[in-house]
Amino acid sequence: MAIPRVFVRNLSFQTKDLGKEVTLLLTFDSDVKGIYETCFPAVCWLTTFGHTGSYRMHATYTSQLAFSRPQVADGNTVDAETCVGINNSEKTTLTRNNCVVQFSKPVKGVSGYLEARNDTGFVQDIALGFMSPKGSRDLMPRPILYFKEVDDASSIKVQFTPILRAYITSDYRHTKILQSAIDTPPIWEQNLAALSESTTWTLKRDPCTGHYYIT
Repeated sequence: MAIPRVFVRNLSFQTKDLGKEVTLLLTFDSDVKGIYETCFPAVCWLTTFGHTGSYRMHATYTSQLAFSRPQVADGNTVDAETCVGINNSEKTTLTRNNCVVQFSKPVKGVSGYLEARNDTGFVQDIALGFMSPKGSRDLMPRPILYFKEVDDASSIKVQFTPILRAYITSDYRHTKILQSAIDTPPIWEQNLAALSESTTWTLKRDPCTGHYYIT
């Protein structure tokens, strides 16, 4: 099986003299099957820009995806116990042996899907995320989608496109699992696979309408 080339996307979001303090939230909450029913998006990046002065936030994404067994506290993903890198059209199995839980080496699966099977004998939480760039000291993925209480002897299958959305909101915190759709519309949306490796985006506010937009 050919190994797909991993790409990296470095995004910078900047603003100057915005006129109002706001919080910018970035998440992958596009049209995934079962969204807010069987899977729940995580807040990937979150920052607050002041009403005056210059501000910038950096976000780095890699296309190397991974399944993990997340640790969740108070609706937030706090860490991952174990993980395995996964590519499109591959599947892996989560097992438990002598109290050690681990994912198997991925094998060929259903074309166009990422699949994880729970064979631990117990209900398990599973997350899909992306790995840090090569050279990073972080060995665990940043969560994208959270699958709560996956039954034993059952599988999750995901068709994932890296469509990142930006929202202006103050109701969330970093690594929070979104239990329902954000109640404000996104102000920006991009398929990261279609972008250049490094891009810079500017957040602006229309003083007449109070609406925000990113260019």
